[in-house]
Amino acid sequence: MASKLFLITVFILDLIAFLLAVGAEQRRSTAKVVQQGDAHANYSYCLYDSDVATTYGVGALLLLLVTQILIMVASRCFCCGQALSPGGSRACAVFLFLICWVFFIIAEACLLAGSVKNAFHTKYRTIYDIHNPPSCEMVRKGTFAAGAAFILFTTIVSEFYYVNYARARDNFQPLGSGEAGARSRSY
Repeated sequence: MASKLFLITVFILDLIAFLLAVGAEQRRSTAKVVQQGDAHANYSYCLYDSDVATTYGVGALLLLLVTQILIMVASRCFCCGQALSPGGSRACAVFLFLICWVFFIIAEACLLAGSVKNAFHTKYRTIYDIHNPPSCEMVRKGTFAAGAAFILFTTIVSEFYYVNYARARDNFQPLGSGEAGARSRSY
């Protein structure tokens, strides 16, 4: 059966990643146009607040990556290692393996895109024009939240994947073992 300590460890790491992604959504950078002038011209530029969302987003990205690596190493990436017993557990493990990777890639893409966009701050200055203020690029609301949602989906699916994988692995009986193998040897 699946190791309960392993599942709890992976769940806690995924929970921390989820909380970091939610924190990144709450603390994403916002910008405002600031006007400054001298004797010759007025200038406007973008002033950004805290950049902590980038750190939170990268932290969530790395923790999710670590948990995915842990699950894949423990299950030997589904394709390497001991054979699995045929049946519902193996079929379910195959399906959940694929879904787990899809959710993982979507979560990582959201977190990476949000972190990169949050870290990119336009610092240019323009001559003040009331009709054409500078474009202060910011992370779109919901980017980190989508990453957090897919972290949650990845967590649930990967836990079920590992449980089904472990069940199929533990139920495997090599060819020639058991009652049918004993009968064939008696002839």
